[in-house]
Amino acid sequence: MMAVTKPARYILFILCFLIALHFLLSATHAPYGKATSLSGFWAGKDRPTKYSDSAVPAYSDFSSSIGGASNATRANATFVMLARNSDINGAVQSIRSIEDRFNRDHGYPYVFLNEEPWTDEFKKRISALSYAPMEFGVIPHDWWFQPDWIDETRAAAGRKKMEEQGIIYAGSVSYRNMCRFNSGFFFRHELLRKYRWYWRIEPDVMFHCTLSFDPFVYMEKQNKTYAFTIALYEWAATIPTLWDTVKDFMKQNPDTVAPDNAMGFLSENGGDGYNMCHFWSNFEIADLDFWRGPVYMKFFDFLDRTGGFYYERWGDGAMAAALFLPKSKVHFFNEIGYEHPPNIHCPSDDEVWRKGMCSCDQKRTHDYGPYSCQRQWDRIFQ
Repeated sequence: MMAVTKPARYILFILCFLIALHFLLSATHAPYGKATSLSGFWAGKDRPTKYSDSAVPAYSDFSSSIGGASNATRANATFVMLARNSDINGAVQSIRSIEDRFNRDHGYPYVFLNEEPWTDEFKKRISALSYAPMEFGVIPHDWWFQPDWIDETRAAAGRKKMEEQGIIYAGSVSYRNMCRFNSGFFFRHELLRKYRWYWRIEPDVMFHCTLSFDPFVYMEKQNKTYAFTIALYEWAATIPTLWDTVKDFMKQNPDTVAPDNAMGFLSENGGDGYNMCHFWSNFEIADLDFWRGPVYMKFFDFLDRTGGFYYERWGDGAMAAALFLPKSKVHFFNEIGYEHPPNIHCPSDDEVWRKGMCSCDQKRTHDYGPYSCQRQWDRIFQ
C-alpha cells in the first residue's frame, strides 16, 4: 500500500506545482497567457466567427474605430441607399460589396430610405452585414408622391407617348417619384441632417476594386464637391424641354452660374444646345451642403414648378454640379471600380487596376465607349 501511495504523492506534488506555475506565468506574462488561453487555442484552428460567409470578414466589436480608422480620421459622412423591402437581395449584394472593398476598414454609417416602413426581415439581414451604424428612415408622403398640382391628364399623355417610343420606365409614376425625390428632397431627410458628405449606393451594384484611400477624406482635403465614375448620354426623348428650362433659369439668375464651370461637358456650342451628357448619378459622392444651399434649392424649385419631372421624365439634379460649381470641384474617381448593370467603370490603367486588386474586366469598361461622355469630360481640362 505504501509503495503505491508514495509515487502517487510525487506525481500529485509535481502536478500541483505545474498548475501553480501555469497560473503564475499567466498572471505575470501576457504573451504566455495569450498563447495558452482557449481563445489562443482556437486561433489556429476552425475558430467560430459571427458570420460564416467569408465575403464579409467578421471583425471585432468597436466603439470609436473600425479596422484602425478612428473617428478622428473619418469624415462626417454616410452611405445613402434608396430602396424598397422587395430590394432585399440586391441591397445585401451592394452592402456586402462596399464593405468588402472599403467600409470594413472605416465603419462609415448607413442611411436607408423607403417610401414605406421597413420590414424586420430587411433590417435584420442588412444589419448582419456590418458593425457600422445603420438607420432606416421613411420618406414623408409629400416628398415622394406626385403632387396634387400636377395635371394628371397631361402627365398620363406624356407617359403614353414615351411608352410608344419604347423608353424604359416610360409608364412608371413611381420612377418619376424617385427621380424627383433624389433631385430635391433626399438631402432634407432628418436622418441626413447630421452629415456633411454622402455616398449614394443603389441595390444590385458591385464595387470591383479595393480602395487604399478614403474618398470622403480625399474630397474634403482636395476641396471637391461632387464626384462620379460614369458619364453617359441621356435619352433625349425623356427631356425634350429640360435644357430650355435650364437656360431660362440661368438667364434669370446669371449670378448662380459659376465661373470656370463645366459647360463644355454639357454643350458643344457654349450652352446654346445640350449634347445630352450627364453624370450617372446612381453612383455619386458629394457634399450635402451643396444641395442644401440657396443656389441649388432655387434651381430645383424652378424646375419643379414646370412639372417636367412628371410631364416628361427628368432625372436627378447632377447637371447642377456642372453649372453652379467650378469644374475643379467636380471629380472623376477612376480608382473606384463600379458596376450598375448594364454599365461598368473599370480602371483601364494597369497600375491602378492592379493596385486595387480589381475583379472587373478592363475590356468591358464604359469609358470611351459609343455611349460614354468621358471624352467630353476630359476635354474641358485640356
